[in-house]
Amino acid sequence: MSERKVLTKYYPPDFDPSLVGRSRQPKQTGPKVQTVRLMAPFSLRCSSCGEYMYKGRKFNARKETPVDERYLNIQIYRFYIRCTRCSAEIVFRTDPKNQDYAVEKGAKRNTEPWRRGLEGELDETDEQRLDRIEREMADENGEVAAAEERNAMAELEQKTADAKREMAVADALDEIRSRNARLEKAQRDGGVDIESVLGGRGLSEEEERRRREEEEDAEAARKAFEFARLQQKLEEGPAGEEVLGLPGVPGATAATNGEGSSGSSSSAAAAGSSTTSAASVSNPTTAAATDMPPPSFKRQVKKKKDHSALLGIKKKQPLV
Repeated sequence: MSERKVLTKYYPPDFDPSLVGRSRQPKQTGPKVQTVRLMAPFSLRCSSCGEYMYKGRKFNARKETPVDERYLNIQIYRFYIRCTRCSAEIVFRTDPKNQDYAVEKGAKRNTEPWRRGLEGELDETDEQRLDRIEREMADENGEVAAAEERNAMAELEQKTADAKREMAVADALDEIRSRNARLEKAQRDGGVDIESVLGGRGLSEEEERRRREEEEDAEAARKAFEFARLQQKLEEGPAGEEVLGLPGVPGATAATNGEGSSGSSSSAAAAGSSTTSAASVSNPTTAAATDMPPPSFKRQVKKKKDHSALLGIKKKQPLV
């Protein structure tokens, strides 16, 4: 089996290299043409048969390089392809001015929505394009100026509102300070209680009623605690009558001190009872407080329930 890559060639015995001359052909005149493989840069429709060819369809095309066609020293290339249905020739070229391609013959470019605004700009001159760009820049500058003016007006209005609010706060603060100064001066000169004046003038009927109720509740609680404290002292010591400080208790004191003499004990007890009754009549508040059961603050121990009977457990009787 012979080698796939042959490095040497076979020369017959009768080969004469002098007979092989260099074939000289005339130089090609006109534009340079070469065969290339390309894809359609846009979707198009054949003018002869109406066949649609999508973007990216591959063709064997002839690429022509015209010598005298340039744009700002950028070479323009022309391509020749054929329709896939009727084999009609289609020609399109590069368009470096618009950075695009332009159809010259044999087909029509399909409508592209994103290029609708550029269709009228393809044929404009450089002067027209410069004028259009200047107009667009002037419009943008005008919009920016209008936006800045609106922002300046809004900022001015905000500053005005802030200044008005600060002035109102300052006036209210000055009024409060002057009022406090007048009240302090009146207190120094005439000895007027500011809190009583403000409290009586500023409270409504509902607030006044609520304040009276709170004062009454506080007074009742104070009396109850005082009575409980006195009752506890009475229970602790035998000389409870002296702690109470009730009027007309000398008989009770005499009974307490005269335990040594047996003759005067009965009379002292009678005098003590009569004095206690007189004190109760003279001081009805103390009598009513004595009849009222005193509040107890002692800890009450609850008796534990015997659950053994419910569970059916019988306790053994102790032997002793």
